[in-house]
Amino acid sequence: MHEHIDKRRRAIIGGAAKGVALGGITAAAGHSLIARAAATSPRAMLRAELGQARTIRAGQLDVAYFESGPRDGNPVLLLHGFPYDVHSYQEVAPILASRGCRVVVPYLRGHGATRFIDANEPRAGQQGAIRADVMDLMDALGMPSAVLAGYDWGGRAACVAAALWPHRCRGLVSVNSYLIQDIAHSERPAPARIEWGLWYQHYFQSERGRAGLAANRREIARILWENNSPTWAFDDATFERSAEAFDNPDFVDVVIHSYRHRMGLADGFARYREVERRLASLPPITVPAITLDGDADGVVPATDGKSSAALFAGRRTHRIIQDVGHNLPQEAPRAFADAVLDLLVPTGSP
Repeated sequence: MHEHIDKRRRAIIGGAAKGVALGGITAAAGHSLIARAAATSPRAMLRAELGQARTIRAGQLDVAYFESGPRDGNPVLLLHGFPYDVHSYQEVAPILASRGCRVVVPYLRGHGATRFIDANEPRAGQQGAIRADVMDLMDALGMPSAVLAGYDWGGRAACVAAALWPHRCRGLVSVNSYLIQDIAHSERPAPARIEWGLWYQHYFQSERGRAGLAANRREIARILWENNSPTWAFDDATFERSAEAFDNPDFVDVVIHSYRHRMGLADGFARYREVERRLASLPPITVPAITLDGDADGVVPATDGKSSAALFAGRRTHRIIQDVGHNLPQEAPRAFADAVLDLLVPTGSP
């Protein structure tokens, strides 16, 4: 692990000049705001790769998202994780759009320009909540079904939707395999090396951790990027592009609830009680799935997929991507895009 981190740091020192952090999207959501920001920002070209900036009312949220590709193409939702944002897919999205897919990349709740509609709505971060956001967004977009692809939080939302609503999921791409949380057994310790990598999850259980996230969100995120992906030589400009998403006013509340709920130390909210009840049985995923592991993932060590095989009742392929960490779609965009396209072959995708 330390050897990988040192390798990454040397790559950064010997790399290109570091970018300058500039202002971005931090105000209330709205189509005109994010469109104007994309048009005037020096980073407009990178955001343009994600497609057109839009917002839509979906369930409890005004969701900010990017869309590209033909409206009648094979629908694909690309879902980011924590602490990352839509830029995880800045190279994946144009690959898929060029192959005829309708690609939608939303900011998850608590991130970017996505906002809660009701000021009194609980800022839930539990797995049932982010799953509901996916279904609500698909409904708002008139998307009966789609390939759901993601990692970390986004992969979890995709797994939950695929397991409980398979008719809405044409196929699943999930980094780190089956991500539905076994909250009933959350007190069971993981191996020590994995627990070490989850330091931030333990930190967030305390009020000191909440205050630390509020005060030092960029510093914490930067450390996680480095630890999660020790072989990824990202630069300052790449980090700052995504770190803007953490300025969302609901970021801290959503993140803290997510990590406290998964460890059994915060109650879930009534709106999601039935979904969480169904998830407690760890339902199998029956839709066609491709699961991916990065062999340099600093959070979840790569496996051969056998330990989770029983949780995939449908056709499932597992792939290990060499020299890649936790943010797999941004580190290995071609491998991630290929997984999506491989799922679409049986449906007649070009």
